[in-house]
This record gives sequence, C-alpha cells and structure tokens, in this order.
Amino acid sequence: MKIKNIKINSYGTLKEKEISLGDNLNIIYGKNESGKSTLLNYIKNIFYGISKNKNGKEISDYEKYKPWIGEEFSGKIKYRLDDGTNYEIYRDFSKKNAKLFNDNLEDISNQYKIDKKDGSQFFCDQTNVDEKMYLSTIMTPQQEVVLDHTTQNILVQKMANLAGTGEDTVSFQKAMDKLNKRLVEEVGTNRTQDRPLNLIQKRMKEIEIVLKDEVDQLKDKRNLEGSKDEILEKIEKEKDRNNGLRKLVMLIQKSQIDQEKNTLKNQLQDEKEEKIKNLKEQKENLIKNNELNKKVNLEKSKEENENRLNAKIKKRYFIFGIIFILLIGINILSFTFIQNKIVNYIFLTLIPIELILFIINYRKNNQLKKEIQKQVLEQKLEDKLQNQKLEEQLLMVNNQINLLEKELQNYKKEIEEEKENIDKNLILSIEEIKREHQNLDISLSITNLIMEDELQKELNISQQKIMEYRLKLNGLEYENKNVSERLEEIVGLKEEYENLREQLQIVEEKNKCIQATKELLEKAYEEMKKSVTPKFTQNLSELIKKITDGKYQKVSIHEEKGIIVELQNGEYIPASLLSVGTIDQLYLSLRLAMLDEISQEKMPIILDEAFAYFDEERLKNSLLFLLEQAREHQIMLFTCTKREKQILDGLNLAYHWIEL
Repeated sequence: MKIKNIKINSYGTLKEKEISLGDNLNIIYGKNESGKSTLLNYIKNIFYGISKNKNGKEISDYEKYKPWIGEEFSGKIKYRLDDGTNYEIYRDFSKKNAKLFNDNLEDISNQYKIDKKDGSQFFCDQTNVDEKMYLSTIMTPQQEVVLDHTTQNILVQKMANLAGTGEDTVSFQKAMDKLNKRLVEEVGTNRTQDRPLNLIQKRMKEIEIVLKDEVDQLKDKRNLEGSKDEILEKIEKEKDRNNGLRKLVMLIQKSQIDQEKNTLKNQLQDEKEEKIKNLKEQKENLIKNNELNKKVNLEKSKEENENRLNAKIKKRYFIFGIIFILLIGINILSFTFIQNKIVNYIFLTLIPIELILFIINYRKNNQLKKEIQKQVLEQKLEDKLQNQKLEEQLLMVNNQINLLEKELQNYKKEIEEEKENIDKNLILSIEEIKREHQNLDISLSITNLIMEDELQKELNISQQKIMEYRLKLNGLEYENKNVSERLEEIVGLKEEYENLREQLQIVEEKNKCIQATKELLEKAYEEMKKSVTPKFTQNLSELIKKITDGKYQKVSIHEEKGIIVELQNGEYIPASLLSVGTIDQLYLSLRLAMLDEISQEKMPIILDEAFAYFDEERLKNSLLFLLEQAREHQIMLFTCTKREKQILDGLNLAYHWIEL
C-alpha cells in the first residue's frame, strides 16, 4: 500500500495544505511546533475516524483539532493498494463516516461494514489492520528526549510484548495475570470467601437449608387450614344456634308483651263490666230518686201552697179585721164622745169603705188561691217535664249499658281469640325457628317452654363459645399468617435460588470463558512460540544485525527474562542492559519484523523522531536499512533536524524531501 497524496482543508494548525508522497523513502522535515504530530494524527484519523472521547486525556482529539472558527473540518487522502487499485478517502470529521471513492470516483462506502461505535470499517477490511495494530506497528510514536532506566525497561517490555503477542501494549504474562485476577474477583475459587462464586454458593446452601422445611411448612399450613375450617364450621353452627336463641328470646318477649296486652284487655273487660254495673246502679238510683222527688215535690208543693195561701189570707184578714175593728171603734167613739155631726158623718162614711175593702180583700184572696192553683199546675207540669228528662236519661243509660254489654261480649270474644292466636303463633314460630336453625339443641314446646332468663343464660353461653372459637380462629390465622409468610419467603427464596442458579451459571460460564481464554491464550502463545516467534526472532535477528552493522547477531524471546540479545563474543544478555540507542534500534527492528505478518498489504512505515538518540554511525546504518526496506514499504520519516538529509545527500542516495 502506498499513500499518494494528502489534502488538508482544516485540521488543528494545518490549513489548506496538500502533500504529495513518493513510493519509497519520504523525509518530512519541520521544526518543533510546525505540525508534524498534527499531520501524524491527521493520517490516523482520516483512516479510522476521530474520537470525541477523552480516553484518559485532558481533551479529546475532536476538541483538540477542531478549528476555532467556521472552517471546514475535513480533508482527503489518496492511496493505492498492492493490487494497483486507487482509492480516495474524504472525511468530514464532524461526521462519523467517511466517503470512499474508487478509480471511477464512485462512492463505494456502502460496500463495507459499518460499526455503530467506530463507523465505517473500509480501511480495516482492506488491510486487516485495526487502529490498535496500526499504532503498535505501522506508526512509531515520538520518543521522549531522555529515556531513564524505568522508561528503558518499559520499552524492553513493550518489545517483549510485541514479540510475544503481536501488540506492544499486551503482555502475555500480564494478560494471564489479569485473567487470573478477573477469575478471582469476578468468579472466585475454592480458597476465596467473599467472591461471587463463594457468595452465591454460600447463599444457595443457606436457602437449601430453609427449603428443606418447605414440606413441613406445607403440612403445617394444611393442618392449620383444616383446623381453621373446623373452627369456622363450629362458629357457623354456634352462630346459627345463637341466632336461634336470639329469635326465641325475642319470640318469648313478644309473646309476653302480647300476653300483657291480653291481660290489659282483661283489665279493660273488668273495667267495662264495672262500668256497666255502675250504669245500672245509676239507672236504679235515677228511678228511685225520681219517684221520691216526685212524691216529695208534690206534697211539698201542695203544703207550701196551702201554707202560703193560708198565711196570706190570715194576714189579709188580720189586717182588714184590725182596720175594721179600728173603724168600728172610731165610729163608736165618735158617736159617743164627739158631738160633731160632720165628723160623725165622716166616720160613718168609712163603713162602706171598709166593706168595699173587705170585698176587695175577699177578691184578692180568691185571686191568690187561683195563683196558688196555677203554681200547683205549673209544678205538675214541671214534674212531668222532669219525668220526661228522667226517661231520656234512663234511655241514654240503657243505651250505654246495651252498647257496653255488646262491646263487652265482642271484647271477650276478641280476648279469647287473641289468646288462642298467641298460643298458636308461639307454637308455629317455635317450630319455624327449630326448622330454620338445626343446631338449636333445646327442647321447646308450648307446655314445656324454658323461661326467658334460662334462654338468656343459654344465649350468653353461646356468645361466650363464639368468642372462644374466634379467639382460637385468630390464633390459627396468626399461625397461618406466619406459615404463609414463611411459605411466601420460601417462594421468594425459590425465586432467589433460581436467580442464584442463573447467576451461578453466569459465573460458571464466565469461569469457563476465562479458563477457555487462558487455555486459548496459552495455546496461542505456545503456537506463537513454536511457529510465529521463531520467525519473528529470525527476522528480528537479521534486522538488528543489519541495523547494528553486525554488532548484535541474534535475538531470542525468553518467557521469564524477556528479550535476550547475543553479543559478538557469543554472550547472551537481557535487552534491558543495552544502551538506549540500541534498544531503540531493537524496537524499530521488532516493529519492522512484524509488518509482513499483520497484513497481506505491504503497509507504510511511519516513524516520528525515531533516531533522535542515534549517533551519526548508527543513524547512517538505520537510514541504509530503511532504504532497503523502502523497496517494498513506503516510509515516512518525520524529523526536526536535517541530519538524515545530510547523510543521504553525502551518500548520494535518492529520497523524497517534504518540508512543512
């Protein structure tokens, strides 16, 4: 694969820049802060896309390289694969997917799979190199200015990782350690106590102990349900009996009330009889009193009238007699002693007057007799009226007596019928209550009816029984509730147990996966040691021999000691004992040795300040080595010095110079 042209519209500090590359060695020169690192990231991002995640950095690449003003955040790269086909990638970095054009400038982006997270995978599909592998092999990042002992050891470890696993960031041993750590933390072993596997198994055993009691709990629940049903049946029977007793009490009370009403009617009957008796006595008294009054009044009236008449007559006669005597005496005296004739004549004239007065008195007496006779007649008339009134009173009394006697007769009949009905209804009601309440175990009849207080006593006993049954029922319900709660807890524990089984399966699956991964990793590692690693070490030995001009003959990979280098005198020493420059050469050689293994394409080699610590001789050997590699691989060497240019120009060797 060869990159032909790079076009940048706007990316970080690079704007409207276009770079053409040669097929072999390209030296890209630029002073510090001139944009070399930006260009390196641009090449990577246009192939794989730019990340908006920080990934442990202070700011994401998207925010870092996005233009501040409204410039077009985009660019294009043209490249050619080893089969001769040409492609152009255009990417707008504000969008996830790039556009890929073929030789005919047709958009063929949809011909490649698209990952939801990383977007279009066309470059990975074409080269079989993902972004991690790209960073591990194709692009060698810029080294620090000074490598201390720790950094040097890290670099040696990266070389061992690269040789052992294909990625400098992946160590076989660390991978195994991480897998073992995950196995302990996420699964657990027989020797751990608080890991998922141990906790799940422990909890399952606890639940199994509780679940063993399920049969006993179910048996207890059935027994409790049976006892509960039995108590409920007793309660219903006793309630039925209680209701029957209540009805009997009410029936007796009603019967007693009816009897009292009937007794009151008897009293009313007696009152009516007494009233009739009184009316009859009143009638007799009226008759007797009337006859007596009649006789007394008649005699009294006659005597009174006679006495009054005689008294008046006597009085009149007495008065007229006295007057007559006086007048006679006066006449006698006047004729005897008074000689005056005139006076005598006057007194003589009084005699006729006296006679006249006598006659008048006589007539008055006759008139008085007539008046007395009239009064007697009036008294008789009054007596007659009084008799009529008495007869009316007697008639009224007789009517009252007849009415009361008739009412009394009906009342007696009604009382007798009512008494019979009370007894009859009582018998019928008793029979009806006995039929309605089969649990009423009391012998009742009209002739043998227990008293109300006895029934009330039975009713109180029945209520006491109901209360006792209900207390027992409450106790059973409480026990049943506890058993039900325990059974519900068991149901919950069963669900938990099933969940734990599923979790256990997941943990066991995870255990199997980790164990399988370990086995696969071990097999892959063993396979790599048998097949790939020897080839790597052979290529690596040839490359380090060329780069170091034969100073180091052979490189091998040791599981415990890492990379071992053979000196010219045949001695083997760990790579960590080599100088920084030699380690850099070894690291470069290791990456180059892996290029042909990672892809079917002859991928470019991108080096960023890779020879900063090389002396002139070592740099010369490295450049000659790169020129040899450039026959098959396109090489881009980023540098901030002109040492490479001076050496190549001094050797009169061809290269493509690019200055930023």
